[in-house]
Formats: sequence, structure tokens, C-alpha cells
Amino acid sequence: MTAATHSTLFPRVPDSADAVLEGLDPEQRAVATALHGPVCVLAGAGTGKTRAITHRIAYGVRAGILQPSSVLAVTFTNRAAGEMRGRLRQLGAVGVQARTFHSAALRQLQYFWPKAIGGSLPRLVDRKVQLVADAAAACRIRLDRGELRDVTAEIEWSKVTQTVPADYAAAAAKAGRETPRDPAEVAQLYSAYEDLKRERAVIDFEDVLLLTVAVLQDRHDIAEQVRAQYQHFVVDEYQDVSPLQQRLLELWLGDRENLCVVGDASQTIYSFTGATPDHLLDFRIRHPGATVVKLVRDYRSTPQVVRLANGLLAQARGRAADHRLELISQRAAGTEPVFAEYTDEPAEAEGAARRIRELIDAGVPASEIAVLFRTNSQSETYEQALADAGVPYQLRGAERFFDRPEVRKAIVALRAAARFGGNDALLDDAPDLPSQVRAVLSGEGWTAQPPAGSGTVRERWESLAALVHLAQDFAAARGGATLADLVAELDERAGAQHAPTVQGVTLASLHSAKGLEWDVVFLVGVAEGMMPITYAKTDEQIEEERRLLYVGVTRARARLHLSWALSRSPGGRPNRRPSRFLTGLRPGSASAGRGGAGGRGSVERGSSAAVPAPAAPTPRRGRRSPARCRVCGRTLTDAGEMKLMRCEDCPSDMDEGLYERLREWRADQARRSGQPAFCVFTDKTLIAIAETVPDDEHGLARIPGVGMRKLGRYGADVLAICAGRDVAGEQDPD
Repeated sequence: MTAATHSTLFPRVPDSADAVLEGLDPEQRAVATALHGPVCVLAGAGTGKTRAITHRIAYGVRAGILQPSSVLAVTFTNRAAGEMRGRLRQLGAVGVQARTFHSAALRQLQYFWPKAIGGSLPRLVDRKVQLVADAAAACRIRLDRGELRDVTAEIEWSKVTQTVPADYAAAAAKAGRETPRDPAEVAQLYSAYEDLKRERAVIDFEDVLLLTVAVLQDRHDIAEQVRAQYQHFVVDEYQDVSPLQQRLLELWLGDRENLCVVGDASQTIYSFTGATPDHLLDFRIRHPGATVVKLVRDYRSTPQVVRLANGLLAQARGRAADHRLELISQRAAGTEPVFAEYTDEPAEAEGAARRIRELIDAGVPASEIAVLFRTNSQSETYEQALADAGVPYQLRGAERFFDRPEVRKAIVALRAAARFGGNDALLDDAPDLPSQVRAVLSGEGWTAQPPAGSGTVRERWESLAALVHLAQDFAAARGGATLADLVAELDERAGAQHAPTVQGVTLASLHSAKGLEWDVVFLVGVAEGMMPITYAKTDEQIEEERRLLYVGVTRARARLHLSWALSRSPGGRPNRRPSRFLTGLRPGSASAGRGGAGGRGSVERGSSAAVPAPAAPTPRRGRRSPARCRVCGRTLTDAGEMKLMRCEDCPSDMDEGLYERLREWRADQARRSGQPAFCVFTDKTLIAIAETVPDDEHGLARIPGVGMRKLGRYGADVLAICAGRDVAGEQDPD
């Protein structure tokens, strides 16, 4: 290991308090040296807030102003707390407590329970769902899996907002919540759930906070003991605190003001869990003498990305918008954001996958690329497109589409219906494949109209709706297709999604991307109905959707791609439009008014080369020549048929022997590279090769699914096999 490598992995501990301050910018230094009284740090995305607050603690400890054991730093995730502890150790501030709210409260509750209550602390349940299910059974209310999750979420929201069962219905109505069941039923389930916990002598995670609050309120001697231990508090991500967490913080503090909070109201995206930026925005009202420092120097993103982020917030309305921070990039200029418009969602996914493949081939690590979407139901299209492009990926915070319980169950139901054929009474009035699928999935919870609101019920409906849409596309592409044909197609798709999960492109929802960053970010599906989401109705909900897009934009360090599709499926009516949040920010759109980004960047259409953005009125868009079957001449819309350049049911002139040799060669290549076979070439591409039997690189390159990268890597082998020659390095079987 070189000295340089050693210093990177094991940075030198600063040898003095002043050395801790080295390398901080003026605002970060102001945070680090503000060690007395209340301090409010308004920190924009990428401005080094964790660096500022850890150096503040370390400087105070190294200067002898703060005792390490008297400092408690709290945040919201174990990952963030672990990162904070690691940085403090590197700065020589050993002994400082950095924990989540729940971890800190649980530690105190375990210590004081024998003194405050007597006996040992009740067992902590990891998951509430089974208890909620038991409560539902006791109430004789039947809940499916999705409703169980949603009712559990409502109970959690009630507890963090300190709402008791009797007040639930009124509180939910006041908050404008879409309840999974009748509010009276939810209140009944909530009450039964609390009764069951008492009977079984167990507590949940929200109880940890509630009980700690109760002990500190009722036992002044214990409260004073805690306050004697912890005299200085730091709270990260303060815009995400719930009323219950704020109450606990107030009890920890007592009448003291040695508190430093850090947050950004423009990144409040978890209000559905009870989080509110009001505590951050009201901090100076509660603490009139507070020191306020704004961190606006963005070290993460290029000026082009920052300009777009600022433009998004410039259009915002509401209280959080009034306190927005204007970021100033500290990085060298980069490329302008790319705005891409596609004819349909599959084309959008294929376009993103193609660009990602090009980036990886150019040397960008796959782990430094992310595709971010609004809902988990969007992942399947991108899983498929990346798999077809041979791009490894990993899902964050979501199950693979075909691994979702509702999808697995739906496919089982479709397979059973296909097996019964015409003997299934459910299908008597379903004359075609799409209507048969709708009939079967109606028994699984699909309805013609989506359920109101968000939550698990909506997510499950979206998954089933994706299967309904897929059936419609499949039937349109393959006239006369049966339910058995569709099930076979679903099985093939499910089998093709097992891409490597290490060093892969990240697929994630915008919510699960919070706190992360990548060199390249693709924000997809940025269209009305998805951003903002359909069920966002109120001004507050719309503004939270804008903040969610802002969080997505600020995840990008160097390159940013935003895209949308005009229709859902190939050949569909192009009646969608880009998100209202992009008005005035993308080229060719009307100015949004104050502080817009000036519409810089480029707009691309479909999967062709970039074209200038249209000025109003919009001219008719140019279209590529449609792909046609080389046998019957029919226009092709299915991606698989486009690869074959013929209809699925048109006669094939495939060389069967050549196809089998190609499959054997592909299996050998997959074993050598340690990747799935479809990442070499998909079955459809092999069939197309075996049908056309190309004799030169030009002919091979024209086959969809080959591309320049695979031509360079596999072209010589494939052409040798097509010519009947042995492949270099190929071994004869024993």
C-alpha cells in the first residue's frame, strides 16, 4: 500500500483544534465555531452539512469546550449515524454518541425502566403486521396483505403525531389522509392493536419514543439525570422530525438551549409518515437569539445541474418555498441536462438503457449510474430494458417486479385459467385475451378505475394494471394469442431479470434515493400523472411532489437526463405531456416566471438524434420509418418482433442447426464471463441471426440486439459459426 493510498483510507487525525477547521469554507467554519446557544444550519443539497456538523463537534471537543460524553448527535437512519461516528473518530472526537432517535431513546428506556416502572422492559416487536392481523381477526375485520401494510402505516402515523384511537378519524380527516378502510374501522383496529400489545406485554418502535417521553415527563428526577448526562445536542435532517420526536427533544433539552439543528425545508418528502418542516421553519421563533448559518456552496453537482435545481424551487409556492436556498455550484462546468421525449414508455426505457450502455462502454462505472422513478411499479420496464442491453443492475428499496407477491399470485391465477381453457366460467364472457386477463385479475383486486390515494393498495393495483397493459400490447402484436401464450411470455420475462446485483446500475424510487448521489442520474417518467402523481390533489401535496423531483435532480453530480413518454405503449395515443414542473426549465417551454433556469439543455425525440426544441406552435414531429415484417409486410410494434424483423406467427426460415450451435456458444461465453446468457445475446437475437445468417460485419450489425459493442466483442465468433468454421479457443466435447 502506498503512502497516498494509506492516507486516503486512514486519514491523519488533526493534531489540534485549529487543524480541525482546516479546509472548511467560511460558512462551514461559522457552523464549526458556533458552539454556544441555539444554532440553526440551513443546508442545501450537496453543501457539506455532515462535514460541517461533525467538524463542529470535533472542534468543540478538541478545544476543550465540549465533553465527548455530554454530546448527543441524532439523525434518522443507522447508515447516517454510522457515517457520523466514523467521521468523528477520524477527527479525534472519540466518545461522542451519534444515534438515531429510536436508538437513543431505547438505550435510555432500557436503563431507566427498572427504576421508573419496575421489572424488565417489555419485548420489542420487530414487525407490527402480525399484531395488526391478529387485531383484525379479533375485530372480525378481514384485511388482505396490502390493507395490513396500510393499516399498519396509519397506526404508525397516529402514534408519531400523538393521536389516540378515539381521535383518529378526526385527525385523519384534518390531515387529508386517504385511509385504507373506513376511518372508524381503522380506529377500531388501532384500539384492538394497542389492547393486544398490553395483553402480550410487548411494545413497538413508536412505543419506544412514547414511553421515553412519558418517563421523562412523569419522573423529573430521571429527566434531570438524562440532562446532566447530555448537555449538547445536534439534530441532523431536522426537516424530517415528527411531533413525537420534537417532544422528546424538548424533554432532553429542558430549559437549556445548547442545540444545533441542520436541515433543508426543500427536501421535506416524508410528510405522509408524520414528518413536518414546521419545527425547522419555526426554530427562530422558538429561539429568538439563535445563530443562523446558511450553507449554499454546492460541492456535489455541476453548475448546470444546480441551475436546474434552483429553477425548480424558483417556481415553488408555500411556506417551505419561501425559505428556499439558492445553491451555488463549486464545481467546474459540465454538460447541460438532457431532456428526452419518447413516443412510448418502452422506447423511453430502451433509450435510457442504450445511453447507459454507451456510458459504461466509455468507462463510467455502472455503480455511478442511477435510474430514478416515482413509483416502484415503473421498475419492470427498466429491468427488462437494461437486461436486454446487457447492463447489470441492482434494485434499491423495491422488490423486482416479478418477485412482488401480487404479481406472482396473478401469474399463478393466469396460469390456472389458461390450464382450464374454455371450461373456466370466469372467462365465458371474455372474447379476447385482454378481456380474459382483466376477468382473471379482477379476482386478484384489479379494477377498471384505480383506488383513491396512495399506499400499498395503490401499489398493488399499479402492478396488476401493468399486467393488464402488457396483455393488451401482447394481443395487439400477436393476433390470436391465447392466455397460455401470455403466460409463456410472462415466464420468459421473469426469467430474464436475474441480472448481477453487484457493481450494477441502481434502480430506485425517488424516496429511496434520498441521501445518495451518483455521477449520472436518469430521471424517468417525468410526465403529468406521474410527476406530480395523479393522487396529489392539494397545493401542499403538489409542492411535495416538486420537492421530490428536486431531491432527484440534486442526486446527480455530473450528468442529468430527464425523460418522458407521450403514450404508455407503442402505437398508443400520444396524449401525455411533460411534467408542469419542467415548464420554463426545458428548452422550448414557456417561461415559468421568477428565477427560471432559462430553458438550457437539449431536447431529444424518441431514440433518434437530438433535434432542436420546438417553438410554439409546435410543428408536426418527424417519425422514423415503421419497422415492417420481412415476410408479410405488416407494421411491427412488439420489441421482440422488431428484433426478428418478422411477425411472431409468420413462417421462419431459421437454420435450426445454426441456432443450436449459437446457443451452445452463448452458454460457454456466459460461463466464462460469469453473467446470465441473455446478457450475451437474447434468444430473439440468436433466432434473428440464425434466420438471416449474416456473412459480414455489416450484415450482423444490422440485426437488432447486436450493436457496436457486441459486434466488437462477439462478431468474429458469430460470423465464424455462421460460416460453419470452428471458433477460436473452442474445445471439442469429450
